Amino acid sequence: MRDLEIDADLPWRHRLGLIVLKTDETIEQDFRRFAADPSIALYHTRIESAPNVTPETLRQMAARIPGAAALLPDDTPLAVIGYGCTSASTVLGEVRVAELVRSVHPNAAVTNPLSALKAAATALGVSRLGLVSPYIRSVTDALEAEMQKSGMPFVAATVFGQEEERVVARIALGSIREAAEELARDGAVEAIFASCTNLRAASVIQEIERSTGKPFLCSNQVLAWHMMRLAGITRPIPELGRLGSVQLREPEGAAHEHVA
Repeated sequence: MRDLEIDADLPWRHRLGLIVLKTDETIEQDFRRFAADPSIALYHTRIESAPNVTPETLRQMAARIPGAAALLPDDTPLAVIGYGCTSASTVLGEVRVAELVRSVHPNAAVTNPLSALKAAATALGVSRLGLVSPYIRSVTDALEAEMQKSGMPFVAATVFGQEEERVVARIALGSIREAAEELARDGAVEAIFASCTNLRAASVIQEIERSTGKPFLCSNQVLAWHMMRLAGITRPIPELGRLGSVQLREPEGAAHEHVA
């Protein structure tokens, strides 16, 4: 048998875990661009999710989160774990999502797109948002109510009214761009947020920011930014648009802090 050397540890300084919905066709593609850094190891796991998005199907994921989290490596410490669903994080609650993940990975920081949106808006100094939502009203209403309660209201919204995840992933970039640009014309809107990790909004971040002159945020972008900042990555991330140049400045009571 040939002699060999065993390294004391793996070479990646920042180790991130990501829980991806079974139906999501977009988030991994975006994270490959956002986290294309040789110091980052990104580990994915999938969670069973329904093809149709309703408050009830979102609630069903609660029982599955610990099992999905358990499929992430546990013999190499993960700094941060992201749960990749904006609407489920809203329906289940940010603190509950963090508790479920940390029942398996107690030493990891936990975030989700809703917590990440709040942190991103705080870091950018904006609080009056425009919303692009692909979903039906019963799903969108919950997100709007949560942001209103948090003091970061959606003062204008465009809702595409879709229920099927397969359709959401195929909403054309032009439709996303036009909806964002229309919202940006409202003088009360300080920044635009496109909700849903399956929506391909990250592909038009720079284009929309150039055309509107306002920050453009979306679920995968804010989640990637929040995860990297929580992991201690402070360098500028140009792929994230304006958000990539700012540092973390958490609002009081952030969900990942509640369970630390």
